[in-house]
Amino acid sequence: MNETIFKANDIRGKYPLEINQETILKITVALNRYFCSRKKRRPKIVVARDGRFGSDELYKAAVKGLRGANVLQASLITTPMFYFLVSRLKADGGVMITASHSPKEYNGLKVVGKNARMMAGREILKIMKKEL
Repeated sequence: MNETIFKANDIRGKYPLEINQETILKITVALNRYFCSRKKRRPKIVVARDGRFGSDELYKAAVKGLRGANVLQASLITTPMFYFLVSRLKADGGVMITASHSPKEYNGLKVVGKNARMMAGREILKIMKKEL
C-alpha cells in the first residue's frame, strides 16, 4: 500500500490506482479492530459516502471491513451531515468515503472517533501497522 495516501487530515489518492476496494478494505479492517479493542461491546460506527466516482464501490468495501461492529449505514450524505450523525447518534466513530475538495480523479476517507473527533491519516497509518 502506498503510504503517501495517508495525509495530515485524511486519506486521499487517485482512484482506482492508489485508493480502491482492496485499500479501503484493509484500512477499515484495521479500524474495526482498533474500535473493537477500545470497547467491551460492539462499537457503533457510522459509514457514509459522497457522490464522487467510485464512492459507492468503496462504501461497500468499508461496510465489509467493519463487519462485526454495529455499522450505521448513512449512505449518500454531505460531510457536515456525517459529522452531525456521528455526534448525534453517540457513535464510537465514523468513516466517510470522500476526497473532499480534491480533483475528480481522487477519492479517499475521512475518519472520526467519538464526538466526531478527526483522526489524522498518519494516526490511521499507525493503527494499521499495529492492528494488521
